[in-house]
Amino acid sequence: MLEHFNKAFESKARLGIMSVLMVNESLSFNSLKELLNLTDGNLATHLRALEEQGYLIVQKQFVGRKPNTTYAATPEGKQAFTNHLNALEAFIRTGQY
Repeated sequence: MLEHFNKAFESKARLGIMSVLMVNESLSFNSLKELLNLTDGNLATHLRALEEQGYLIVQKQFVGRKPNTTYAATPEGKQAFTNHLNALEAFIRTGQY
């Protein structure tokens, strides 16, 4: 019955990452860390997993002399997350989908 749920979004951290990237064009690593209250290592692990699925775009650049890494959801990531949310909503409303 839960076959339409996307395993990539099972974790609370990944659900949070995708949620904030759906409503923001892009966010820096530090902004995501603060918003989601995650450690560097925990956030990096979840971001890498989403990037490997093709759900995130990573952009590294320097701002002044400091490195700045930003993340944005890909169109595929947005679609996969929307599908996941739709399946979750259908399950909550009817107990099936």
